[in-house]
Amino acid sequence: MIKEEQEELCTSREGEQLVLKVETDTVMLTPAYEESDHSEAEPTSDHQLLSNNSHVAESPDQKGGEHGDSGSAGDGEQKKKKRHHGQNKNSSSSDIQHNTHPGETSFSCDTCGRTFKFKSYLNSHLRIHTGEKPYSCKTCGKDFRTLSQLTIHMRVHTGERPYSCQTCGKVFSRQENLTVHMRIHKGEKLYSCKTCGKTFSSSGGLKNHTRSHTGEKPFTCRICGQAVGSHAAFIYHMRTHTGEKQFACNTCGKTFRWRGDLKKHTRSHTGEKPYSCQKCGKAFSQSVNLRTHMKTHTGEKPFTCKTCGKAFSRHETMTVHMRIHTGEKPFTCKTCGKAFSRHETMTVHMRTHTGEKPYSCKLCGKTFTQTCNLTNHMRIHTGEKAYSCKTCLKTFRYCGDLKKHTRIHTETVYLQNMWEDFYSNQ
Repeated sequence: MIKEEQEELCTSREGEQLVLKVETDTVMLTPAYEESDHSEAEPTSDHQLLSNNSHVAESPDQKGGEHGDSGSAGDGEQKKKKRHHGQNKNSSSSDIQHNTHPGETSFSCDTCGRTFKFKSYLNSHLRIHTGEKPYSCKTCGKDFRTLSQLTIHMRVHTGERPYSCQTCGKVFSRQENLTVHMRIHKGEKLYSCKTCGKTFSSSGGLKNHTRSHTGEKPFTCRICGQAVGSHAAFIYHMRTHTGEKQFACNTCGKTFRWRGDLKKHTRSHTGEKPYSCQKCGKAFSQSVNLRTHMKTHTGEKPFTCKTCGKAFSRHETMTVHMRIHTGEKPFTCKTCGKAFSRHETMTVHMRTHTGEKPYSCKLCGKTFTQTCNLTNHMRIHTGEKAYSCKTCLKTFRYCGDLKKHTRIHTETVYLQNMWEDFYSNQ
């Protein structure tokens, strides 16, 4: 995958980006919400494949640790166990009962000194030091320190997202993720980079961004050794090994690794184009396409082919262009063996075997294998003739028709020149 595409996936889906958030004894993910189309992701067992250079420290101060979890029914069960069996002998911490204010009792941790109002809160806290994880997921076997952490994890399997944004309707599995998301609507960006001044709506977004300056890549894949800068990027990478694609399109059945990828794909069926150019009004289904389009106005083409000197606005476009010179065709049809230089071209070709026509006209119902064919077809209904002859100003619906017409002028000029040469030589 080209570098620019990786940046889109891991820092831009700075909106579509997930951020590593430390949650007591388990890694939880929240979106960075900086233009990303990625939906929030929950932790999976993939994190067990991280190499030892990835250090994630537990923080006893995280929300949902002591106070939020200790009041749960699960901790109540643990309290009963404590009463019957006494304090864990392997624990380096114990509770000390003492008065901080007249008439009030608190319980203190011997290991770190934190104090708690209730003994159940202390018991929950002690698991940080002992490493005890008494709550296990019956689906995947992952263990958790508190019942609330297990409850949140279970939403990975059930797909439950009980927190919804009242402004745009987007749903989330965690209250914290909704809180961060709301900053998009409020325009709040509370965290700024000390190096470049860029601002972010979440501390996790800033933390991930800072690594682009430091070059830090703390998450390493044990299968291939590739290192990445965020836990979200690591999970995405692991799916290239596992082949996991858990998000399926209800229209055509195509599957995707990320919910954000599915969301963008769905726009190919609905025709939704939420990103529009403020200069010319042209609309796009993806923000990356809009950014590329903006370069047509600025004329910026920073990538140049070393063979022929042709310049491109995107690095991946130049990479595909280079295959003209090298003759490389890395994508092969498994049905007929035909090879292609672009994956998109092969995808369209495959539809000749499957008969799939995913693009349909909303006016007459006619279906097409490519969006460009649908676009051309729509001009029959709208009467649009977007291509005009520079010589006689005649307009045409299709570029091919204009090319055919242009030959009339070029052939006429050729014949005129030929007759002029003939008579001048008489």
